[in-house]
Amino acid sequence: MTDQSVELEQIGAAEAVQAPQIADDQLIAMLVDRARSEGLQLTGEGGLLQQLTKRVLESALEGEITDHLGYDKHEAAGRNSGNSRNGTRSKTVLTDVGPVEIKVPRDLTGTFEPQIVKKRQRRLTGVDEMVLSLSAKGLTHGEIAAHLAEVYGAEVSKQTISTITDKVMDGMAEWQSRPLDRVYPVLFVDAINVKIRDGQVANRPIYVVMAVTVEGHRDILGIWAGDGGEGAKYWLHVFTELKNRGLQDVLMLVCDGLKGLPDAVETVWPRTIVQTCVIHLLRNSFRYAGRQDWDKIAKKLKPVYTAPNEAAATARFTEFQEEWGAKYPAIVRLWEDAWAEFVPFLSFDVEIRKVICSTNAIESVNARIRKAVRARGHFPNEQAAMKCVYMALMSLDPTGTGRKRWTMRWKAALQAFDITFDGRLTAGRR
Repeated sequence: MTDQSVELEQIGAAEAVQAPQIADDQLIAMLVDRARSEGLQLTGEGGLLQQLTKRVLESALEGEITDHLGYDKHEAAGRNSGNSRNGTRSKTVLTDVGPVEIKVPRDLTGTFEPQIVKKRQRRLTGVDEMVLSLSAKGLTHGEIAAHLAEVYGAEVSKQTISTITDKVMDGMAEWQSRPLDRVYPVLFVDAINVKIRDGQVANRPIYVVMAVTVEGHRDILGIWAGDGGEGAKYWLHVFTELKNRGLQDVLMLVCDGLKGLPDAVETVWPRTIVQTCVIHLLRNSFRYAGRQDWDKIAKKLKPVYTAPNEAAATARFTEFQEEWGAKYPAIVRLWEDAWAEFVPFLSFDVEIRKVICSTNAIESVNARIRKAVRARGHFPNEQAAMKCVYMALMSLDPTGTGRKRWTMRWKAALQAFDITFDGRLTAGRR
């Protein structure tokens, strides 16, 4: 033990006697001031935080072995008890303040199983959480290892980091198969393309299905890696899986014109209304138009999607077609192809229109996923891509602030849904 360590022990012992009379913040201030005056660094290798962590861990371990044996160290009650302390063994554990070498007590019979730092455990929980958080933000294993080495002075191999992140796959399997509510007012469906190296690097879609619950909460129901096969057949597989998990009724499903989706929805949930995202319809329209015409086209299309009913929307679209159809026939064709999934939106209360006019609800989720995916570039296999997406989803809204705002935004719409859909929402709660 270094001279600084001995002095730190003496500081702690002397001030512990006065602890009942001194507030915690005063005690901490005294420790910090004394350590500074003696030249002891607060952070870094051998610093105050590391040494305090060492003392706390060793004290906790000593308490655990005392509970295990049933008597304090050097207490007479331990004589001829059948088991006793048998020295210590050194062990280095990675903590939030860097690597800390501790002495772990042993017992004579070898039955002591420490819990604060378990056998063969080399990292405290906080480190695992830190690795998962960094990975969820899209950092590669090499970047995480470099970060831990730079900030905490800890050498953690890429294999160790991979082992930590692989643990989430068990949780992912359970999450992906959990039971669902019987009814949801709205499902939002969207896809994200990720680059996966399977022989050669290619784009693969990962589909995300997000629901709004009857309480107005946001719930990600699952993620699926697309195989590039027939759209209707693939979506039928996804929706059948959701139904098998307990989802019996969906009032509306909002999507971005995904191929084969309406037919699959009708097969699984015949009463569900499929609604094309109006915002995406507008964005796709602008792709066919010159920038100099964007404002004019937007102004002419607004009466179409804000029309009070389908008849009025048809009349306004005819006017748009007469003015712009010759110059931009692709825009006219785009709206005609999407018309059947666009018009349901027009027959609903304004509160419902506000929340189903776009997939923005799921777009904000996808933005977080894309940020993590882009940081990784491409993935060696499908499992690695799914793991990255899952961790990004699990790190959403850690403070719960977004959840509160989301719930308040949906209150009025949920009442309108229940009235419009003849009580199917209320019946689903029973």
